[in-house]
Parts: sequence; C-alpha cells; structure tokens
Amino acid sequence: MVGYSRTVAGLDPRAVLRERPSIGLIVGLVVAGICALVSFSFDIINGEPVQFFIALGLAVAPVPLLLAGVLALDRMEPEPRNNLIFAFAWGAGIAVLLAGVLNSLNLVYVAHQVGDTTSARNLVATFGAPPVEETAKGLVLLGLLWFRRQELDGPTDGIIYASMVGLGFAMSENVSYYLAALEENGAQGLAATLVLRAVLSPFAHPLFTSLIGIAVAYAAQRGGAVGIVVIVIGWIGAMLLHGLWNGFASFAGLGGLAIAYLLLMILLVVELVVIFRDRRRIVGLIQHYLPPYERNGLINQADIFMLSSLRRRRQARAWAKAHGGRAGARAMIDYQIASTELGLLHARAARGGVDEETFRAQQRSLADLMAYARLSFPLPQRHQANAARGVPPPGYAPGAPTAGRWPGGGQAVPPWYGPQQGGRPPGGPGNRQHPGGQGYGPPPGGPPPGYGPPGGPGQPQGPPQGPHQGPHQGPSQHPPQGPPPQGPPPQGPPQWPRQGGPGPAPGDPRR
Repeated sequence: MVGYSRTVAGLDPRAVLRERPSIGLIVGLVVAGICALVSFSFDIINGEPVQFFIALGLAVAPVPLLLAGVLALDRMEPEPRNNLIFAFAWGAGIAVLLAGVLNSLNLVYVAHQVGDTTSARNLVATFGAPPVEETAKGLVLLGLLWFRRQELDGPTDGIIYASMVGLGFAMSENVSYYLAALEENGAQGLAATLVLRAVLSPFAHPLFTSLIGIAVAYAAQRGGAVGIVVIVIGWIGAMLLHGLWNGFASFAGLGGLAIAYLLLMILLVVELVVIFRDRRRIVGLIQHYLPPYERNGLINQADIFMLSSLRRRRQARAWAKAHGGRAGARAMIDYQIASTELGLLHARAARGGVDEETFRAQQRSLADLMAYARLSFPLPQRHQANAARGVPPPGYAPGAPTAGRWPGGGQAVPPWYGPQQGGRPPGGPGNRQHPGGQGYGPPPGGPPPGYGPPGGPGQPQGPPQGPHQGPHQGPSQHPPQGPPPQGPPPQGPPQWPRQGGPGPAPGDPRR
C-alpha cells in the first residue's frame, strides 16, 4: 500500500490545522505543574517524606485505569489530546492549590467562630468546600467555552472535559487524604481511606463537575442569556451534589453515606444514557450531512454504514490493519475521525455557530484529510474487481447495504482509492492540479444542506441561484442551499476558496 505519513494526519484531524501545541497550552501546563509542586510541598512539610511518597504512589496508581474508563466514552469523536491534558493538569495543579488555600482559610475562620475543630471541619466540608472546589474546577470549563467553543459539540464533550479536570483534582487531593490517614491511624486508616476514595467513589469529583460540563456544552451550542442561565443551574447543581455527599458523610454516618452513594450511582447511570443518546445524535448527523460527498469520491454507502457504529468502526480498523499494517490502521482512524468532524462542522454551521469563511477552511481541511487517508486504504488486488462492482471487500463493512456504489462505482477502482502502479495515486494534499484526486471536492453547488441562513438542519432554502463562484470571484453573499446537482462528479480541483487544605479525619469519604 501507499505509505501513510503521520506528519500529514495523526489521530487528531485538527492536526491538519494545528500540528504544534500553542503557547497558551505550554504556559498553562507550566503554571499547573508549579501549582502541583507547591501543593505537594505542603504535604511533604506536614508529613514524613517516605509517607508522602507512599501516599503519592497510591493516589497515582489508579489514574491510568480511571482515565481509560473516561476516554472509552470518547471514541466516537475523540477530543484533542492537548485540551484533555490541559484539563487534567488544571485539576491536578491550579484547582487543587486554589481550593486548598481557600479551604484552609475557611477552616481557620470557622474553627475560631465555633471553638471546635471537628465541628468546623464538618461545616467547612459541607458548606464551604463544595462552592470553592467546584468553582476552581469549573473555571477551566469556562475557559474552554471562551477559547475552544468549537470543541464542545454536545453533552459528551462537556462530560469528558469535566471528568478530566475532576480526575486530576481527585488525584492530588487524595495525596493529602492518604497522608493524613497514614499519620493518624497507620496502615489500617490508610487502607480504609483507600477503599472509600479509590475503590467506592473514584468518579465522585468527575460526576460533581460533569453537571457544569454538560451546562457549558449546552451553552456552547445555544449561547445567549439561556446559555448563561443553564451554566448557573449546572454550577449550583454541582455544588449541591458535592455538598450532599460531604454532608451525609459528615453528619449521617454510614447510612447517610449509602444515600449519597446511591445518588451518585443514579447520576452515573443518567450520564451514561446521555452519552449513548449523544452518540446516536452524531450518527444521525453523519447520515444526514455526508451522503452528498459520495458524488465527490470521499464517501459511499458502505462507509456511512461503517461510521454509524463503534463496533463496525472497530471492524474496519481491524480490516485496515490486517491488510495494511499500522499505516493502514492509522489511515482508517483518521478517515473515521475526519468524517465525524465533517458532520459536526455542518451541524455547527446549521445552527449559526461558524461563519462561512471558517466553515470553508475547516471543510477543506477535513476533506483533504479524508481524501489523503483514503489514498492509503489497503485494497487487496484480489478484491479490486468486486470493489469495482460496488461490493465492499470482506471484513470492511459486514452487513453493508448492497445498493449504491462501493467505492465510487464505475468499471474500475477509482484513482483515489487503493494503491496505484508506479507509486502514489494522483492528488491529495499538496497537489495543486488534482487536490484529492479525481472526483474530489465539495458538492458542486456549494456545501451540503444545513449550511447558510437559518432554516433548520438539512432544510434547504432553494436551488442555487446563478453560477457557482470560483476562488477568483470570492465567496457568495448567500451560499447556495439544497442538494448538489445531478451529473458526474467534477473533474479537477474543488471550486471554493482555500481558505486542599488540611485533610479530614482518616477514613473520611468527603471530597
């Protein structure tokens, strides 16, 4: 098969546009790291170094498993790794230090007022810590809304980012809890605290903050006063749930803790339902917005069938790896993600969340990546004749409908698909004469339905008026709506512009 360069397309299709970490990300990670070191230095000062490293090891040990659980929910449209890393680092460094300082000051003040350290600790844990900690964690989600709004395509994204910041926060906070338990009650107290925090409630902080994440994701799609109100409601919900958990643990004993745990499990089930419903929504967008690209050789019915299920996507990756090795699997991964992003881009345009120039530029980049990835699909020689008749090769999309062309139809395998004699197929990113190969480009009459003036997703406002403008003419004032015109796919280039504080008593389950 044709070699597939990761420098052109990696796991994240946005690498076509942004291949390097931004200065803001680098600065943010440095600041978060410094905050984490400062927070850990307080723990070292309060305890023995050996005990600190024991607590640190126990706090870090389950994190890879927990991260795997969160990221397993983000397979349909994976978020950029830089954003995920920053959210985790914010929780583990900046948020935990800010919360630790404020909680310590609150504890000193309340203890002075009530005259009893234990009562002050319970009061602060129930009424003081939840607003402080949820605000410290939620600030990074507001930052995403302000600076990376385009990455928040639905409630799943909000849950994923909230879970990352929550896991980072819980990891650093657990160091203080484990250290306090080890110092005050030895190994037995440490074991009890470990079970309560790492085994029974490892996702407590992610679940609290996920209410803010869902609200922020909603605001990213709706905006305006309604979005602000929803964020406030989500923020209050996160603080109330956090306060209920700490309050039941502080004042109601094991029975109260069981009630709080039940509330968390109910929320977990509800959010899993939300995630699976959001997956169906994304599949619907793919099935609605991508079919017009079939005329241009970027996709076909078997592809859409494959993209509509995580299981079928996995089968396609296995097929690509079996016939093309790691390069084939990488090409398939990029194709799947770019296709999903293209559907979401059309959805953002349909609700007015992106201007025409940005839409055209991102559409071009994603379509370029789809075309380039498709160049490297490993079609074995023995299956080329069947593929030319519209039959997918075995293992690619089992159960795909037989109607339609696969891939592209015709009497021979289209030049944009599979290996070619003499080296790389014509076209692809960087080829100015045939960008993407024969039949590549957007629908000739403009973008598929769903882009342009309001009218609802997929509601065209009439056929194109006048000839399609080329790059030399500039963008039209009113992008053509409606389905692409009938006829053979265009030959040649596309016609659009390039564009923490002291810990509670040992074994305390409060967060």
